[in-house]
Amino acid sequence: MSTGLNRTKWEPYLWLLPSTLLVSVFVLFPILIVFKLSFSEISQAGVVGKFIGFDNYVEALKLPAFKTVMMNTLWWVLSVVILSTVLGFIIALVLNQKFRGRKIAHAILVFPWATSLVIQASVWNYIIKYEYGNLNNVLLNLGIIKQAINFRSSYQVEFIWECWVGIFVTVPFVTFCVLSGLQSIDVSLYEAATMDGAGFWHKLRHITLPLVKPSLTVSTVLNIIYVFNSFPIVYTMTKGAPAHKTDTMITYLYMLSFYERKKGPATALSVIGFLILCLCAGIYMVTVMRKEDQQ
Repeated sequence: MSTGLNRTKWEPYLWLLPSTLLVSVFVLFPILIVFKLSFSEISQAGVVGKFIGFDNYVEALKLPAFKTVMMNTLWWVLSVVILSTVLGFIIALVLNQKFRGRKIAHAILVFPWATSLVIQASVWNYIIKYEYGNLNNVLLNLGIIKQAINFRSSYQVEFIWECWVGIFVTVPFVTFCVLSGLQSIDVSLYEAATMDGAGFWHKLRHITLPLVKPSLTVSTVLNIIYVFNSFPIVYTMTKGAPAHKTDTMITYLYMLSFYERKKGPATALSVIGFLILCLCAGIYMVTVMRKEDQQ
C-alpha cells in the first residue's frame, strides 16, 4: 500500500524529469556560463582569463553609445508592443465578426507573421528606396507627390521605419492571441447585455476586456521578450548606422562583440538585458495577478 502511495507521490516529478533536464542543459546552463563570463577577462580572440569583478559592467556603462542604445531600445519596445497591441486588438474585434471573406482575411494576416523577419525587413528596405522604391512609384503614379521623397533622410526617420516594420510583423501575433480569447467568450453574455440595453462600448468594457485579459497578458509578456530580443529587423535595415544611432541593445552587443572585439562589455550588456527582461516580466505578472485577486 505504501509503495503505491510513494509511486503516486513521485510519478509527476518523473514525468517532468526529461523536460527539466532539457531546460537545464539548453537554457539554465548557458545562462550561468554567460554570468560567469561577464565577471571574467575576455581577450579579443575570445579566450577567457581571470576573474575581474564588475570591470566589464563599468566599461559597458561608460561606452559612448550606451545611453543612445538604451533609449532606442526603450522606444523600440514601447512603440512596437503598445501600437501592435492596440492595432491587434482592433483587428481581432473585426475578424471576430461574421462577414464574407473572413477566412481570406485570416490568411492574409498570417503572411507578415509567418514570413522570415529578414525577408520582411529586406522587402521594406526596397519599398522605401529613394531611387526606385515602390512607395515613391505608387505616390508618383497617383499624383500625390510630384517628385520622389527620401524616406531615409535622417537616422531618426530610419529608426521610425524600423519601429513600423516591427509593428507590422507583430500585429498578427497579437491579433490571433486576442481572437482566441474572443472566440472563447460565451455569446449568451452579449445577448443578455443587448437585451438589457447595453451598447457596444458598455459590452466592450464590461464583457470583452475582462474576459480577454488573460490572452492580452500572455501576448504582452511574450511581445516584450520577443521585441526586446529582436535582431533581424534592425540589423537588416540599418546595421545600427550611423554610429549606433539606430541600434537596439541586441544589435549593439552583437556589433560590440564581433566587430569591435569588446567581448567583455558585450557579455555584461547581455546580462543587463536579461535582468531587465526578468524585472519587466516579473512586475507585469505580479501586477496582473494582484488585480485578478482583487476581482
